[in-house]
Amino acid sequence: MTTVPDLTKLMFLVRGEDAPLAELLEDGLRGQLAAAGVSRLQVNLDDEPVAAALRIPGPAAPVRAVVSVWAAGGTAAVVDVLAAAVAGATLDGWEVEERLPLAPPEVADGRRAEALANVAVLRRPAELDVDEWRHRWLVDHTPVAIETQGTFGYVQNLVLRPVTEDATYVSAIVEELFPMAAVGDLHAFYGSGGDADELRSRMERMMASVGRFGADRDLDLVPTSRYGWSL
Repeated sequence: MTTVPDLTKLMFLVRGEDAPLAELLEDGLRGQLAAAGVSRLQVNLDDEPVAAALRIPGPAAPVRAVVSVWAAGGTAAVVDVLAAAVAGATLDGWEVEERLPLAPPEVADGRRAEALANVAVLRRPAELDVDEWRHRWLVDHTPVAIETQGTFGYVQNLVLRPVTEDATYVSAIVEELFPMAAVGDLHAFYGSGGDADELRSRMERMMASVGRFGADRDLDLVPTSRYGWSL
C-alpha cells in the first residue's frame, strides 16, 4: 500500500493487558471505517508470532495494538468506530505526518507481512526544543538507524495533534520492519551477518545515536505483526 498525499493519516495506540485484539481484524470494523471515510487501514498487533521478541514498557499501560488509518474528512466518526471496537481498552489517537525513509514492501490485503514490525513510541525530552530534537532524530539518526540495523521498512510518524480526549504525551511513532529471524537473533536484527565485532560496533553506534535525541528513555517498544487493507 502506498501513501496517498491528500488523505490524513491518523494513528491510535490501543492500551491495556486485556485489550480486545481480534475485533481489529474483523470485516465489520473495516466496513464501519470505510463508511467513516477511511480508505486504508493498517493494524499492528502484539500477537503470537512476535511473542518472544523484546518489549520495552513505557510510562503508561502496555500497548497491545497500533491502528493506522488514512481518511478524508473529519476524525470524530473514525474515533467513535475504533473506540467502540476496543471498548474496555484505552484508545489514544493523533494526526501524524508520515515520512518513509524505507518504504515497506507491498503485501496483499489481510495477509500478515513476513516481518517483525517493531513500533517505537517516542517522547521528546524536555531539555531539547522541537527543532533540535527533530534534527537529531530525522537528520542525524535516520541514516545511522538504516546503516546499523537489518531493516527493510522504516516509517516515521511525527505527531501533529491529538484526536482523542486526554491522549498521553507522544512526540512520534516509528515502525521498523525486520526479518522474522530478528525475533530471537541479534545478528538478524542488526544485519551483522554473524560477525561478533560487527554486531558490537553496530549496537554501540545505534545506542549512542538514540541517546542523542532521548530515545533511550520514556520509550514504548512494541513488537508486532503487521496487517493492511485498502477499503
